Amino acid sequence: MTEGRPDVIDLRSDTVTRPSAGMLAAMTSAPVGDDVYGEDPTITELETEVAGLLGHEAGLFVATGSLANILGVRALAAPGTEVLCEASAHVARAELGAHAVVSGISTRTWSAPGGQIDLDQIRALIAPDLGPYFVTTSAVSVENTHNFGGGTIQTSYDALADELEGIGLPLHLDGARLWNASVASGVPLAAYASRATAASVCLSKGLGAPVGSVLVGSAELIKESRVWRKLLGAGWRQAGVLAAAGLYAVRNNVQRLAEDHANAGLIAEILADAAPGSVKPDQVDTNIVVADLAATGKSVAQVVAGAKAEGVLVGGVGVTQLRLVTHLDASAADCRQAAETVARLLR
Repeated sequence: MTEGRPDVIDLRSDTVTRPSAGMLAAMTSAPVGDDVYGEDPTITELETEVAGLLGHEAGLFVATGSLANILGVRALAAPGTEVLCEASAHVARAELGAHAVVSGISTRTWSAPGGQIDLDQIRALIAPDLGPYFVTTSAVSVENTHNFGGGTIQTSYDALADELEGIGLPLHLDGARLWNASVASGVPLAAYASRATAASVCLSKGLGAPVGSVLVGSAELIKESRVWRKLLGAGWRQAGVLAAAGLYAVRNNVQRLAEDHANAGLIAEILADAAPGSVKPDQVDTNIVVADLAATGKSVAQVVAGAKAEGVLVGGVGVTQLRLVTHLDASAADCRQAAETVARLLR
């Protein structure tokens, strides 16, 4: 049940978690300083630890995953150039056009089931310097796991990284839920993140911190991104109280993500039984279940409203797509109850 609202099971996102007692204790005892001056020891500790886990030289603690992506993409692409990404990637669909508005960077996209990498499409899209009338491709961005693809793990990631390395084109990794990808696949975090020139991870989704993401890259890339963070008005002072929550999350809440993955599998099985074809349980890789209601005769709005009336919060991510996301504040019993509630509405 959602802490503070014991009558509600909230599976709209894994961002709805509340800090645990242990996390709150870490926050209240954290040593702090002014981070704009580079003097917050807890932030420095978080940045160093996460950069090491991801196989990079340096890290930068920022307020949101969107900001981490804005800074990371901007570090790889000049204004007037483009970044390639999948059509439903977070950088293209859920960051309000910030890369164009803030950085002057456009996107071109490929489309693939589950938001997967499609090497043939990417090869066809890559535009080196074709002259003064064509936009130049500066980087490729990959989301792993892929949010709107249903928490899918990228299966051609290394192959793409090899190709980009061969032609000298940088890779940006939106690893908001890279922790989930690593736990589910058994692939170490650094094996994913070190292939990218710039990578980000989120602390406030599956790991349960109240706020924050970390951008990692070379020391020079992070130095420049720190300046741009301030330029965008996102410098902060004694934010070590927030970094302490991130450190607690990284040290205590990664391996337990396997529980969320198991709960998502349970939800998928219940929904697939109630509405055959809406979900393929064997394609639910991590903690996100996306059910296509097209063949059920029910609209997303109807199901969302009906579930809410029964104390279950779920969300829509498309015209016919319903999304349920498991997390550390939803037990196996909660997830079963939520799934059975939605299943009744679909039958």
